[in-house]
Order: sequence, then structure tokens, then C-alpha cells
Amino acid sequence: MTTKKYIFPITIALLLAVIVSLILFTGYAAITRADSDAAAQNYAGATESYKTAAQLLPWRSDLWEKAGIAAAKNKNPNEAVEFFKKAPTISAEDWMWLGYSHYALGDMPSAINALEKSLQLGHLSSAYQLLALIYRQQKNWAAERNILESQLRVDGAGDVYTYYRLGLLLAVMEPEQALTNLMLASSLDPQFDPAVQTLRAALNQSVTQPNASQQMVTIGRSLGLVQEWDLAIAAFEKATAIDARNAEAWAWLGEAKQQTGGDGLAELDRAVALDFTSVVVHALRGSYWNRQGKYPQMLAEYLLAAEYEPTNPAWQAEIGNAYVKRGDLVEALKAYKHATELAPDETTYWRLLAVFCAENGLYLDDVGLPAAQKAVYLAPKDPLALDALGWAYLSSGRYTNAEKTLLDVIKQFPDHLPAYNHLAMTYLAQGNRAAALDQLTFVQDKDPNGPDGKFAKQLLKQYFP
Repeated sequence: MTTKKYIFPITIALLLAVIVSLILFTGYAAITRADSDAAAQNYAGATESYKTAAQLLPWRSDLWEKAGIAAAKNKNPNEAVEFFKKAPTISAEDWMWLGYSHYALGDMPSAINALEKSLQLGHLSSAYQLLALIYRQQKNWAAERNILESQLRVDGAGDVYTYYRLGLLLAVMEPEQALTNLMLASSLDPQFDPAVQTLRAALNQSVTQPNASQQMVTIGRSLGLVQEWDLAIAAFEKATAIDARNAEAWAWLGEAKQQTGGDGLAELDRAVALDFTSVVVHALRGSYWNRQGKYPQMLAEYLLAAEYEPTNPAWQAEIGNAYVKRGDLVEALKAYKHATELAPDETTYWRLLAVFCAENGLYLDDVGLPAAQKAVYLAPKDPLALDALGWAYLSSGRYTNAEKTLLDVIKQFPDHLPAYNHLAMTYLAQGNRAAALDQLTFVQDKDPNGPDGKFAKQLLKQYFP
């Protein structure tokens, strides 16, 4: 009787020991498996294994953090947020990944809060970068500037883009301080140099402007040239705030809004109301109507620009373009020829005249081909001029000359894709379909979403269905 009395508790104890041992074994095996999966970047497997281990080993609070990081890296932000909520305390890195997860879910206030807590506990570059990105997307330029400056102040250094981006912001906010960061970015990475040189020239030019409003217009235009149109809007808005009667500032603000997906007509209308004689205003309104497909209005704007600035060949070229889009090739030819008369030593206008003739198959022998030859004479190393010459040879039926010229363009300027398309058209005219197919396939692969790639795709569809 006594023996039976003690056997039952002992059995229970042994059973519990076995169960506990099994739980411990399974839990620690899950940790080992999770660590291995994480090292192999199998974040889906790591997430499940850390989750299992956290449930089996509740005293290991760090496992929920690891599960959260794995889920975040596995691009499963909902799961990551839930795991981090279960962690009693989390580190700077964990707050950063929690911020990333909130960002992925579109919860910007929570993302900002988490990233700020991450930076309070540590100074992770990734937290600075993501926080700066959020402020950039919100167009909160002051906050973005502050976080970038904080990163440089705390770290003592930053990546190249940090310097470049801070220079862009300062160009609008504190122009006199912008060049230091821009030049540093350029010195650290040559790929930033073309943009930096554009901005540098504008910043230097801006100090010569007659007032602060026009200074911002100059800076805004340079930001547009380097495709920073959101910041260009900020510059133009600052220009209009300084001087609400600056017509050019309003016109450029309209242009910048179009470049970022807006309309911009209200700003352009205000600009023309302020200064009806401004050629800049009429030129930008001409661009607006061109994008809208309203070619009579486009033509009217450029005719006005030419009226107020009759010696500028650019307006004649735009008038020619407008006439082409209206289908009036006779008047277009007159305008393009007038542009060359106004600027007989500039290759651009001879090239545009040659391209007009080549595109439309007009006056090739007596106007188009001589214009292309003149363009090359004025600029023998200009790929655009050389390509126009090849195109003129092609359009006039001089296929051997066209092939030789276009092959030479490709050899000298292998990145000039229009020449490949024109060479393909030459091969098609000669009946060499295999060679044409090679050229068109190359362009389509090289520039799938660009104008040259789309044109190559169109030719492929037409000739190689």
C-alpha cells in the first residue's frame, strides 16, 4: 500500500521531467535551426523556428526580437510588428526593424516613432537613412535636413549620397552652405560630378541675380536639370513667396508641377497675367500645350516668344516643331530654315533641319542632306549630327553611305542608341533582315522602357511579327 502511495508522484515527476526535457530539446533545437536559417538568409524558416522557440522557452525574451527581425527581413511586416510587441524590451536594431515594418505597412507616424527610439538607443546608419527617406517622401525638407545633419554630426561621416542630398536641401534652404557638401560628394564619387557641376554653376550664378526671388528661380531651374523636381518646386515656391509678382517664378513653378504629375496651368496663367511679354513665360506655356496635345495653342505661344525675341533661333525651331505637329510641313520648313539663318554657325539648327527633312522625306537632296553635312562640318564629333547625316543618307536612298556613317557613329559612341535603330532601318532597306534584327533586339534589350527601345520594339513588331 505504501509503495503504491509513492509510485504515483514519482511517475508524475518522471513524466514531467520527460516533458520538460522534450520541450527544452525542441526549443533549443529550434534556436539552432533558426540561427542556421538566418545565416543562410532563409528568413521564412528562421521566422517560424524563432517563433516556435519563443513559445517553448518563454524566459528567452530575445527570441521574439529575433523572430521580429527575421519576419521583417522576410518582408512580412504584419508578423514582425506582432512579434516585437511580445518582446519585453527591444534594442536599437529592433526598433529600426520595427520602424521599417511600420513603413512597409504605410504607418508613417509609427515608423517615425520607432526610428526615433532606435536613434535614442544607438546610431544606426540604416535608421538615419530610412527616417530621412520618410521625411523626403513627406516633403518635410526641414526634418530631412535635420536628420541628415544629425547623422553627420554623430557619425562624423556619412555615405556619399548623404552629403549630396544635404547639399541639394541646402541649395534651397541655405544656398551659401550647399557647395561644401556637394563638392565633397563629387570628390568621393565621380558619378555625382555632372550634377554637382550643374548645381555649382547655378549657385555661383545665383549670387549675381538682382534679388532673392530671382536667385531662387536660378537654383530651382538647376534642380530641375538634375531631375530633383520636388525640390525645384520648393525653390520656385520660395521665389514666389519672396516676390509674388515674379512672373518667371510662377511659370517655372507651373513647369515643375507638370514634371511631378500635376497640372501647372493655374501658375502659368498667373505668370502670363503678370508679364505678357516674357519669352520665358510663353516658352513654358508652349511646352504645356505641347504636352496637352493642343498644337494651335502651342504654336501661338512660340509665335509670341519669337515676336518678343525675333533673333532667337530656338523659338523658330519650336515654331517648326509646332507646325509639324499641326501637319503644316511647308511652314515648318520655313521656320527651321529661318533658325539656321539666325544661327548659321550653330550645329543644332542645321541638324534639326536635316532631321525634319529625313523624317518627312522632303527636299532631301537640296536641303536635308546639305544641312546634315553642314551640321557635321560645324561639329564633327557630335553623335547627334553624325547620326542625322546617316539618317539623311538613308532617307535619300544612299544606303552604302548611310551604313558606313552609322557604323562609324556606333563605333565612336556605342551608347548612342538612335544610330542602331537607323542602322537597322538601313539594313531593312537593303534587305538584310538578319542584321536589322540584331540591331533592333540590342536596342530593345538595352532600353526597354525608353524612347529608343520602344521605337525598336515597334519596328520589331512591324517587320518581325
